[in-house]
Amino acid sequence: MNPKVDHLHKHYAPLLEKGLKNALAHRIAQDFPRIGGERIRQLCAEMILEVISQHLRPRDHLQHGQVLWNAVSLNDPPARHKRTRDTDHVPVVLDLCTPEDIQATLDGVAAPERWRRRAVRLCAQAHEQGALLSNLDLATLLNRDPSYFGSLLAEHERTTGTIVPRRATLHDVGSGLTHKAIICRLHAAGKTSDQIARETHHSLHAVDRYLADFDRVRHCQQLGLSLTEIAFTLTHSPALVQQYLDLLAELTPPEEKKND
Repeated sequence: MNPKVDHLHKHYAPLLEKGLKNALAHRIAQDFPRIGGERIRQLCAEMILEVISQHLRPRDHLQHGQVLWNAVSLNDPPARHKRTRDTDHVPVVLDLCTPEDIQATLDGVAAPERWRRRAVRLCAQAHEQGALLSNLDLATLLNRDPSYFGSLLAEHERTTGTIVPRRATLHDVGSGLTHKAIICRLHAAGKTSDQIARETHHSLHAVDRYLADFDRVRHCQQLGLSLTEIAFTLTHSPALVQQYLDLLAELTPPEEKKND
């Protein structure tokens, strides 16, 4: 005897199979027939939907003056031959223009100061959301030259003794020594490595690495090695070694210099 047909389920259940997820799974099956069975295709569709949901924001989630921007993940540092397309990106919401920015213009605040405030704010907001902006990101967002923000923020870091969390400092994308200098200065002031890591937005491993490099350069100098010999011994560029030597000269107490 045939079981009783559930006409309600027969007619309406197929509606559950209509949707973006199944449409994606079906397209995957058509274009990549060897990728696997139904379970694999459904999993791939779920992953695609997850990426889409991360990169889109409903209009009512953004306020006036805000912008959605894809920035490099804080946890995905660069590597040799690593392309941007192979890097993890995090969609972040940034306050591109605020009432404070407009008021600063009305108050006659100098342009470099206004650009500095906006750049520092954008970098901090991206960092809080788990991402880092580059000088190129800032230049594109604010319609300026990348080198302008590189110089502007480097000067800010030198004068304030703080580090702006961006790729140039936390991912070592750039030739500046500013963040390393600040780390070494804080260490010379008696701060512990974990305190320095918190204050400079660096990992404890990175702080220890910079301090170790600084100590190695100092030890090589005490042994009487030349700049070229130090660079060869430590497998660093001569320019980087010279920056460490300049920093060493700055941080060496006068009495120790006399003894030398």
